[in-house]
Amino acid sequence: MKRLSIKKLEDYLAKLTKANVMDSVMIWGAPGIGKSSVVSAVANKNNLEFIDIRLSQLAPTDIRGLPEPRDGISYWCPPEFLPRSGKGILFFDEVNMAPPAIQGIAQQLILDRQVGSYKVPDGWFIWAAGNRKEDHAAVFDMPAPLSNRFFHLEVTSGLDEFKEYAIRNEIDDRIISFLNFRPNLLHKIDKNSPSWPSPRQWVKSNNLLQADLDIDPAVGGAAAAEFRSFCKIYKTLPDIQKILDGDLKPEFPEELSAKYALSCALALRSKTDKQITNALKFVAQKGTSEWLNQCAIDIFSILKEKNRSHELVKVLQSQKELLEASRQIAKLLVA
Repeated sequence: MKRLSIKKLEDYLAKLTKANVMDSVMIWGAPGIGKSSVVSAVANKNNLEFIDIRLSQLAPTDIRGLPEPRDGISYWCPPEFLPRSGKGILFFDEVNMAPPAIQGIAQQLILDRQVGSYKVPDGWFIWAAGNRKEDHAAVFDMPAPLSNRFFHLEVTSGLDEFKEYAIRNEIDDRIISFLNFRPNLLHKIDKNSPSWPSPRQWVKSNNLLQADLDIDPAVGGAAAAEFRSFCKIYKTLPDIQKILDGDLKPEFPEELSAKYALSCALALRSKTDKQITNALKFVAQKGTSEWLNQCAIDIFSILKEKNRSHELVKVLQSQKELLEASRQIAKLLVA
C-alpha cells in the first residue's frame, strides 16, 4: 500500500489517467478527508465523465439489474446509471461498508469489467474508496480476490492541503486561522459523538457561519467551543484594514492564539502589492521572525493558488529589509 497526501493523490490519479492505466484503484482513508472530491476533481480536470456510486446504499439487483423474460428466457436489464459509452471514471465509494452480497456483485464489475450481459466500456476507469477499521467505520472485510485486483493507496489529511483548498474556495479566514492555531482539530474522530471535525465538516462549517449559525452541528460541541473562544480573540485584534492601508502603529498581540489569528488574517486579506508590503512590514517591525515567516508563507500559498506568486517576489525585491529579517522569505524567492 502506498501512502499519499490528498494533493499527491490527485497528482497520482491524474498520471494514471494520462497513461491510460486501466487497473482498478482502491483508495483508503478516514471519513471526511476528501477522497471522493479528489476523484471528482481528477475527472473534471481531465475531461472525463464521472459516475459516483455509493455501494453501501445499493441492493444486488441495483447493480446486476432486473430479469426480463423474452421467449421463455430471462435477460438481465442493467441499471441506467452504469456507463454505455464514452470515457470516464466509474467510482465505487464506501465499497467496504457494503455487505458481502453487494461486494460480490461489484467484484464481478471490478475483476471482469462486466456483470450479467453488461460490460464496462473500454474507456472507463474503475476506482473505489473506503474507510479503515481504525476510523471506527462500520466496515466489512474485503474478500481477498477483490482486494488483490486493486492498486491500494492510503490517503492522509494535512493542514497545508486543506489551507490550499480553503484559500481557493474562499473559506472564512477565521476557520483557516483557527486551524493554523489548532491543527490537530482539522481531523479528529470522536466515536462518542455523531459530529466531529474533519476537512469536509470544516467546509460545511463555513456554510453555517455564512448563515450566522453555530458550527456545533458540523464539528461537535468541543471543537465548536474552542472555535468560539478563538473568535472572541479575533475581535480584540488591531484593525486589520488600517494596517493593510499603511497604519503600522498598532502593537503585535502577546497571546499566542492572537498572534496566529493576526498573522493569518493579514495574509488572507492582503489583496494588492501595497497591502502585502504593509502586512509584512508590520509583522517585521512589531512581531518576530517566526511570525514574519508564517505570514509570508501564507501569502505565498495564497498567491500561488491564484498563479500570482511573482507578486510576492516583486514586493520582496523592493523591500530588502524584509529579506534581511527572514531567511525563510529568501527561500521562497528561490522556490
